[in-house]
Amino acid sequence: MHAEPVLLIPAWIMKYYILDLSPHDSLVKYLVDQGHTVFCISWKNPGEAEHDLGMDDYLRDGFHAALDAVNAILPKRKVHAAGYCLGGTLLAIAAAAMARDGDTRLASTSYFAAQTDFSEPGELGLFIDASQVSLLEAQMAKTGYLKASQMAGAFQMLRSYDLLWSRLVHDYLLGDRSGFNDLMAWNADTTRMPATMHSQYLRRLFLNDDLSEGRYPVDGRPVSLGSLTLPTFMVGTATDHVAPWRSVHKLHYLCPAEITFVLTSGGHNAGIVNPPVSTSKRQYQWLTREAGGTYLAPDEWLAAASTVRGSWWPAWQQWLAARSGAQVKPPRMGSSAYPATADAPGSYVLEK
Repeated sequence: MHAEPVLLIPAWIMKYYILDLSPHDSLVKYLVDQGHTVFCISWKNPGEAEHDLGMDDYLRDGFHAALDAVNAILPKRKVHAAGYCLGGTLLAIAAAAMARDGDTRLASTSYFAAQTDFSEPGELGLFIDASQVSLLEAQMAKTGYLKASQMAGAFQMLRSYDLLWSRLVHDYLLGDRSGFNDLMAWNADTTRMPATMHSQYLRRLFLNDDLSEGRYPVDGRPVSLGSLTLPTFMVGTATDHVAPWRSVHKLHYLCPAEITFVLTSGGHNAGIVNPPVSTSKRQYQWLTREAGGTYLAPDEWLAAASTVRGSWWPAWQQWLAARSGAQVKPPRMGSSAYPATADAPGSYVLEK
Protein backbone atom coordinates (compact mmCIF):
# COMPACT_ATOMS: atom_id res chain seq x y z
CA MET A 1 0.00 0.00 0.00
CA HIS A 2 1.07 3.59 -0.54
CA ALA A 3 2.27 5.08 2.74
CA GLU A 4 0.14 8.23 2.62
CA PRO A 5 -3.60 7.62 3.12
CA VAL A 6 -6.37 9.42 1.23
CA LEU A 7 -9.07 11.31 3.15
CA LEU A 8 -12.24 12.00 1.14
CA ILE A 9 -14.44 14.94 2.19
CA PRO A 10 -17.80 14.66 0.43
CA ALA A 11 -20.43 17.36 0.40
CA TRP A 12 -23.17 17.17 3.02
CA ILE A 13 -25.66 18.03 0.28
CA MET A 14 -26.98 14.51 -0.42
CA LYS A 15 -25.44 11.37 1.13
CA TYR A 16 -21.67 10.78 1.19
CA TYR A 17 -21.79 7.41 -0.54
CA ILE A 18 -21.86 8.96 -4.02
CA LEU A 19 -18.13 8.15 -3.96
CA ASP A 20 -18.84 4.52 -3.01
CA LEU A 21 -22.01 3.51 -4.86
CA SER A 22 -21.52 -0.02 -6.23
CA PRO A 23 -18.31 -2.02 -6.80
CA HIS A 24 -18.23 -1.10 -10.50
CA ASP A 25 -18.48 2.69 -9.97
CA SER A 26 -16.94 3.22 -6.54
CA LEU A 27 -14.06 5.68 -6.37
CA VAL A 28 -13.24 4.31 -2.91
CA LYS A 29 -12.91 0.73 -4.21
CA TYR A 30 -10.90 1.89 -7.21
CA LEU A 31 -8.36 3.64 -4.98
CA VAL A 32 -8.12 0.68 -2.61
CA ASP A 33 -7.59 -1.67 -5.57
CA GLN A 34 -4.71 0.58 -6.70
CA GLY A 35 -3.01 0.30 -3.32
CA HIS A 36 -4.30 3.33 -1.39
CA THR A 37 -5.63 3.40 2.15
CA VAL A 38 -8.87 5.40 2.02
CA PHE A 39 -10.83 7.19 4.72
CA CYS A 40 -14.14 8.96 4.05
CA ILE A 41 -16.29 11.28 6.14
CA SER A 42 -19.92 10.27 6.58
CA TRP A 43 -22.03 13.33 7.38
CA LYS A 44 -25.03 13.21 9.69
CA ASN A 45 -28.35 14.27 8.18
CA PRO A 46 -29.23 17.30 10.37
CA GLY A 47 -32.56 17.84 12.02
CA GLU A 48 -34.03 20.44 14.36
CA ALA A 49 -31.51 19.59 17.09
CA GLU A 50 -28.66 20.61 14.77
CA HIS A 51 -30.15 24.06 14.11
CA ASP A 52 -27.11 25.94 15.45
CA LEU A 53 -24.39 23.96 13.67
CA GLY A 54 -22.25 26.34 11.64
CA MET A 55 -19.38 26.14 9.20
CA ASP A 56 -16.92 26.15 12.12
CA ASP A 57 -18.62 23.02 13.49
CA TYR A 58 -18.29 21.25 10.14
CA LEU A 59 -14.65 22.29 10.05
CA ARG A 60 -13.86 21.20 13.62
CA ASP A 61 -16.12 18.16 14.10
CA GLY A 62 -15.96 17.07 10.48
CA PHE A 63 -12.67 17.71 8.73
CA HIS A 64 -10.35 18.10 11.73
CA ALA A 65 -11.92 15.25 13.68
CA ALA A 66 -11.48 13.00 10.66
CA LEU A 67 -7.89 14.12 10.15
CA ASP A 68 -7.16 13.44 13.82
CA ALA A 69 -8.63 9.93 13.44
CA VAL A 70 -6.47 9.24 10.38
CA ASN A 71 -3.40 10.46 12.29
CA ALA A 72 -4.25 8.19 15.23
CA ILE A 73 -4.67 5.11 13.02
CA LEU A 74 -1.66 5.94 10.82
CA PRO A 75 0.63 8.13 12.93
CA LYS A 76 3.41 10.25 11.44
CA ARG A 77 2.06 10.01 7.90
CA LYS A 78 0.96 12.93 5.80
CA VAL A 79 -2.48 12.74 4.23
CA HIS A 80 -3.77 13.30 0.69
CA ALA A 81 -7.04 15.21 1.22
CA ALA A 82 -9.72 15.36 -1.48
CA GLY A 83 -12.96 17.34 -1.29
CA TYR A 84 -16.03 17.10 -3.50
CA CYS A 85 -18.40 20.05 -4.10
CA LEU A 86 -19.08 21.77 -0.75
CA GLY A 87 -16.62 19.33 0.82
CA GLY A 88 -13.94 20.78 -1.46
CA THR A 89 -14.79 24.32 -0.39
CA LEU A 90 -14.48 23.18 3.24
CA LEU A 91 -11.12 21.57 2.41
CA ALA A 92 -9.82 24.80 0.87
CA ILE A 93 -10.82 26.71 4.00
CA ALA A 94 -9.19 24.08 6.21
CA ALA A 95 -5.99 23.93 4.14
CA ALA A 96 -5.66 27.72 4.19
CA ALA A 97 -6.10 27.77 7.97
CA MET A 98 -3.54 24.97 8.37
CA ALA A 99 -1.04 26.87 6.21
CA ARG A 100 -1.64 29.99 8.29
CA ASP A 101 -1.07 28.07 11.52
CA GLY A 102 1.95 26.02 10.38
CA ASP A 103 0.09 22.69 10.37
CA THR A 104 1.93 20.44 7.88
CA ARG A 105 -0.07 17.21 8.09
CA LEU A 106 -1.35 17.31 4.50
CA ALA A 107 0.65 15.92 1.57
CA SER A 108 -1.61 17.29 -1.17
CA THR A 109 -5.09 18.63 -1.84
CA SER A 110 -7.58 17.62 -4.53
CA TYR A 111 -10.80 19.41 -5.37
CA PHE A 112 -13.66 17.88 -7.37
CA ALA A 113 -16.25 20.32 -8.79
CA ALA A 114 -15.52 22.64 -5.86
CA GLN A 115 -15.68 26.44 -5.93
CA THR A 116 -13.40 28.75 -3.96
CA ASP A 117 -14.38 31.96 -5.78
CA PHE A 118 -18.12 32.63 -5.95
CA SER A 119 -18.10 35.82 -8.00
CA GLU A 120 -19.50 33.87 -10.97
CA PRO A 121 -21.41 30.93 -9.45
CA GLY A 122 -23.35 30.16 -12.63
CA GLU A 123 -27.04 29.35 -12.81
CA LEU A 124 -27.31 28.65 -9.09
CA GLY A 125 -26.88 32.39 -8.64
CA LEU A 126 -30.43 32.80 -10.02
CA PHE A 127 -31.72 31.46 -6.69
CA ILE A 128 -29.36 33.35 -4.41
CA ASP A 129 -29.64 37.06 -3.68
CA ALA A 130 -30.07 38.98 -0.44
CA SER A 131 -33.88 38.79 -0.48
CA GLN A 132 -33.92 35.07 -1.27
CA VAL A 133 -31.46 34.36 1.55
CA SER A 134 -33.56 36.40 3.98
CA LEU A 135 -36.63 34.38 2.96
CA LEU A 136 -34.77 31.10 3.46
CA GLU A 137 -33.50 32.26 6.84
CA ALA A 138 -37.06 33.04 7.95
CA GLN A 139 -38.23 29.61 6.84
CA MET A 140 -35.28 27.84 8.47
CA ALA A 141 -35.86 29.69 11.74
CA LYS A 142 -39.14 27.78 12.05
CA THR A 143 -37.84 24.31 11.19
CA GLY A 144 -34.16 24.53 12.18
CA TYR A 145 -33.02 23.33 8.77
CA LEU A 146 -33.49 23.67 5.03
CA LYS A 147 -35.93 21.00 3.92
CA ALA A 148 -34.68 18.34 1.54
CA SER A 149 -37.56 19.07 -0.85
CA GLN A 150 -36.52 22.73 -1.16
CA MET A 151 -32.95 21.81 -2.03
CA ALA A 152 -33.99 19.10 -4.46
CA GLY A 153 -36.40 21.50 -6.14
CA ALA A 154 -33.67 24.08 -6.71
CA PHE A 155 -31.40 21.54 -8.39
CA GLN A 156 -34.29 20.26 -10.51
CA MET A 157 -34.96 23.76 -11.76
CA LEU A 158 -31.29 24.16 -12.72
CA ARG A 159 -31.64 21.17 -15.04
CA SER A 160 -35.39 21.15 -15.57
CA TYR A 161 -35.28 19.22 -18.85
CA ASP A 162 -33.01 16.44 -17.60
CA LEU A 163 -34.29 16.14 -14.03
CA LEU A 164 -37.94 17.10 -14.36
CA TRP A 165 -39.70 17.37 -17.71
CA SER A 166 -38.03 14.59 -19.67
CA ARG A 167 -38.66 12.16 -16.81
CA LEU A 168 -42.30 13.25 -16.49
CA VAL A 169 -42.81 12.67 -20.20
CA HIS A 170 -40.97 9.35 -20.18
CA ASP A 171 -42.43 7.92 -16.95
CA TYR A 172 -45.97 9.28 -16.89
CA LEU A 173 -47.05 10.31 -20.39
CA LEU A 174 -45.36 7.41 -22.17
CA GLY A 175 -45.77 5.01 -19.26
CA ASP A 176 -42.25 3.65 -19.64
CA ARG A 177 -40.85 3.59 -16.14
CA SER A 178 -37.27 2.40 -16.23
CA GLY A 179 -35.41 1.22 -13.15
CA PHE A 180 -33.13 3.41 -11.11
CA ASN A 181 -29.42 3.42 -11.80
CA ASP A 182 -26.98 4.09 -8.97
CA LEU A 183 -26.90 7.86 -9.39
CA MET A 184 -30.68 8.11 -9.64
CA ALA A 185 -31.09 6.14 -6.42
CA TRP A 186 -28.50 8.30 -4.67
CA ASN A 187 -30.18 11.47 -5.95
CA ALA A 188 -33.47 10.34 -4.38
CA ASP A 189 -31.80 9.92 -0.98
CA THR A 190 -32.13 13.57 -0.01
CA THR A 191 -30.63 15.41 2.95
CA ARG A 192 -31.20 18.61 4.89
CA MET A 193 -28.97 21.59 5.75
CA PRO A 194 -28.73 23.09 9.26
CA ALA A 195 -30.05 26.64 9.40
CA THR A 196 -26.97 28.38 10.79
CA MET A 197 -24.50 26.68 8.45
CA HIS A 198 -26.66 27.25 5.37
CA SER A 199 -27.10 30.92 6.19
CA GLN A 200 -23.34 31.38 6.74
CA TYR A 201 -22.54 29.53 3.52
CA LEU A 202 -24.93 31.60 1.42
CA ARG A 203 -24.00 34.97 2.93
CA ARG A 204 -20.25 34.62 3.43
CA LEU A 205 -19.43 32.67 0.30
CA PHE A 206 -22.12 33.22 -2.36
CA LEU A 207 -23.16 36.78 -1.54
CA ASN A 208 -19.99 38.30 -0.06
CA ASP A 209 -17.32 36.06 -1.67
CA ASP A 210 -15.38 36.31 1.61
CA LEU A 211 -13.14 33.31 0.93
CA SER A 212 -11.57 34.46 -2.32
CA GLU A 213 -11.22 38.02 -1.03
CA GLY A 214 -9.37 37.06 2.16
CA ARG A 215 -12.11 37.89 4.65
CA TYR A 216 -13.27 34.41 5.65
CA PRO A 217 -12.51 33.82 9.37
CA VAL A 218 -11.39 30.57 11.00
CA ASP A 219 -10.95 30.73 14.77
CA GLY A 220 -11.51 34.46 14.61
CA ARG A 221 -8.74 35.18 12.09
CA PRO A 222 -9.09 35.45 8.30
CA VAL A 223 -7.55 32.87 6.00
CA SER A 224 -5.97 33.48 2.62
CA LEU A 225 -6.11 31.14 -0.37
CA GLY A 226 -2.82 32.77 -1.38
CA SER A 227 -1.16 30.68 1.35
CA LEU A 228 -2.01 27.40 -0.43
CA THR A 229 1.25 25.88 -1.71
CA LEU A 230 0.60 22.12 -1.57
CA PRO A 231 0.46 20.17 -4.86
CA THR A 232 -3.13 20.47 -6.05
CA PHE A 233 -5.31 18.39 -8.37
CA MET A 234 -8.59 19.89 -9.55
CA VAL A 235 -11.49 18.50 -11.56
CA GLY A 236 -14.11 20.57 -13.33
CA THR A 237 -16.96 19.05 -15.32
CA ALA A 238 -17.95 20.39 -18.74
CA THR A 239 -21.71 20.64 -18.19
CA ASP A 240 -21.76 21.44 -14.47
CA HIS A 241 -24.79 23.54 -13.46
CA VAL A 242 -23.81 23.64 -9.77
CA ALA A 243 -20.08 24.49 -9.89
CA PRO A 244 -19.31 25.73 -13.43
CA TRP A 245 -15.81 24.69 -14.44
CA ARG A 246 -14.72 28.25 -15.23
CA SER A 247 -15.60 29.15 -11.64
CA VAL A 248 -13.73 26.12 -10.29
CA HIS A 249 -10.73 27.12 -12.46
CA LYS A 250 -10.42 30.46 -10.62
CA LEU A 251 -8.19 28.92 -7.95
CA HIS A 252 -5.37 29.27 -10.52
CA TYR A 253 -5.14 33.01 -9.89
CA LEU A 254 -5.94 32.83 -6.18
CA CYS A 255 -2.94 30.72 -5.10
CA PRO A 256 0.61 30.02 -6.32
CA ALA A 257 0.48 26.23 -5.88
CA GLU A 258 1.27 23.67 -8.53
CA ILE A 259 -2.16 22.88 -10.01
CA THR A 260 -3.05 19.99 -12.27
CA PHE A 261 -6.45 20.87 -13.67
CA VAL A 262 -8.74 18.35 -15.37
CA LEU A 263 -11.84 19.23 -17.37
CA THR A 264 -13.91 16.09 -17.88
CA SER A 265 -17.05 15.42 -19.88
CA GLY A 266 -20.24 15.05 -17.91
CA GLY A 267 -21.97 17.07 -15.22
CA HIS A 268 -21.60 17.73 -11.52
CA ASN A 269 -22.27 14.12 -10.52
CA ALA A 270 -21.76 11.91 -13.58
CA GLY A 271 -18.50 13.69 -14.42
CA ILE A 272 -17.07 12.75 -11.01
CA VAL A 273 -18.54 9.23 -10.80
CA ASN A 274 -16.52 8.29 -13.86
CA PRO A 275 -15.08 4.76 -13.58
CA PRO A 276 -12.57 3.54 -16.19
CA VAL A 277 -14.55 1.07 -18.31
CA SER A 278 -13.84 -0.02 -21.87
CA THR A 279 -17.27 1.08 -23.13
CA SER A 280 -16.98 4.61 -21.79
CA LYS A 281 -17.27 7.49 -24.24
CA ARG A 282 -15.86 9.93 -21.72
CA GLN A 283 -12.84 12.11 -22.29
CA TYR A 284 -10.99 14.84 -20.44
CA GLN A 285 -8.50 17.63 -20.98
CA TRP A 286 -5.72 18.32 -18.55
CA LEU A 287 -2.78 20.62 -17.98
CA THR A 288 -0.38 21.25 -15.10
CA ARG A 289 0.50 24.79 -14.03
CA GLU A 290 3.82 24.64 -12.18
CA ALA A 291 4.12 26.30 -8.78
CA GLY A 292 4.29 30.05 -9.29
CA GLY A 293 3.67 29.58 -13.01
CA THR A 294 1.89 31.88 -15.44
CA TYR A 295 -1.88 32.15 -15.13
CA LEU A 296 -3.91 30.99 -18.12
CA ALA A 297 -7.49 32.20 -18.42
CA PRO A 298 -10.08 29.45 -19.06
CA ASP A 299 -10.19 29.85 -22.84
CA GLU A 300 -6.39 29.93 -23.02
CA TRP A 301 -6.29 26.83 -20.84
CA LEU A 302 -8.71 25.06 -23.21
CA ALA A 303 -6.48 25.79 -26.18
CA ALA A 304 -3.34 24.53 -24.40
CA ALA A 305 -4.66 21.45 -22.55
CA SER A 306 -4.13 17.93 -23.85
CA THR A 307 -7.13 15.70 -24.59
CA VAL A 308 -7.31 12.10 -23.33
CA ARG A 309 -10.03 9.52 -23.99
CA GLY A 310 -11.52 7.75 -21.00
CA SER A 311 -11.86 8.33 -17.28
CA TRP A 312 -9.77 10.83 -15.30
CA TRP A 313 -9.57 8.43 -12.31
CA PRO A 314 -6.34 6.73 -13.49
CA ALA A 315 -4.69 10.12 -14.03
CA TRP A 316 -5.54 11.18 -10.47
CA GLN A 317 -4.40 7.86 -9.02
CA GLN A 318 -1.06 8.14 -10.82
CA TRP A 319 -0.76 11.74 -9.63
CA LEU A 320 -1.31 10.60 -6.03
CA ALA A 321 1.17 7.73 -6.40
CA ALA A 322 3.84 10.08 -7.74
CA ARG A 323 3.45 12.20 -4.60
CA SER A 324 3.47 9.27 -2.17
CA GLY A 325 6.29 7.53 -0.37
CA ALA A 326 7.50 3.96 -0.36
CA GLN A 327 5.11 1.01 -0.25
CA VAL A 328 4.17 -0.24 3.24
CA LYS A 329 1.99 -2.94 4.76
CA PRO A 330 -1.71 -2.02 4.86
CA PRO A 331 -3.00 -0.86 8.25
CA ARG A 332 -5.37 -2.83 10.43
CA MET A 333 -8.97 -1.71 10.42
CA GLY A 334 -9.57 0.91 13.08
CA SER A 335 -7.58 1.34 16.28
CA SER A 336 -8.07 1.20 20.02
CA ALA A 337 -9.04 4.89 19.92
CA TYR A 338 -11.44 4.39 17.01
CA PRO A 339 -12.99 0.91 17.22
CA ALA A 340 -15.47 -0.20 14.58
CA THR A 341 -19.03 0.77 15.55
CA ALA A 342 -21.04 -0.57 12.61
CA ASP A 343 -20.70 -2.28 9.27
CA ALA A 344 -20.31 -0.09 6.20
CA PRO A 345 -21.87 2.23 5.19
CA GLY A 346 -22.46 3.13 8.84
CA SER A 347 -25.53 4.37 10.69
CA TYR A 348 -25.74 7.99 9.50
CA VAL A 349 -26.54 6.96 5.95
CA LEU A 350 -29.67 5.17 7.17
CA GLU A 351 -31.11 8.26 8.85
CA LYS A 352 -33.98 9.96 7.05
